[in-house]
Amino acid sequence: MKTQTRLLEKYMQHTPIGRVEWLGVRPEKKQPLQSVDVAQAIAGAGLDGDHRARHPNQSSRQLTLLNLEDLTAIQALMGLKELAPERLRRNVVISGLNLYAMRYQRLQIGAAQIEVRAHCHPCVRMESTVGKGAVLAMFGHAGFCAVITQSGEIRIGDTVTRLDFPPD
Repeated sequence: MKTQTRLLEKYMQHTPIGRVEWLGVRPEKKQPLQSVDVAQAIAGAGLDGDHRARHPNQSSRQLTLLNLEDLTAIQALMGLKELAPERLRRNVVISGLNLYAMRYQRLQIGAAQIEVRAHCHPCVRMESTVGKGAVLAMFGHAGFCAVITQSGEIRIGDTVTRLDFPPD
């Protein structure tokens, strides 16, 4: 992780600023996501109102992120005219910032801070919520899991910026 981070530092001098395009919480496990305009991120837990935040366990999946650009790619690969973000079961949709380059990086999203961690692989549930072929369409486009390192409010339209890691 540190080797990758140091190598990328050279290219991260001009990291673009992203934007929150969509937010969603799932009050109960295996239930549909509900679109919200604002959410309170709780450090070490998840988004207030999301079932994961009720049982903080230091999971790497406190928050799930998806690029709007990947949502568009999945939609095209599925041959769909429209694909609502809540069907993909991620909490935050971001535009303008390549999340793949942000793995193991710290981000400021609104007033909250997160660290991007693992790939958020598609599950078989996607075949029923999105349609046949969704799992295959989502490979490489399914987003990332993150931990919330600093609580704060996140709103649609908030900026997403990369934070420097403290020196070793």
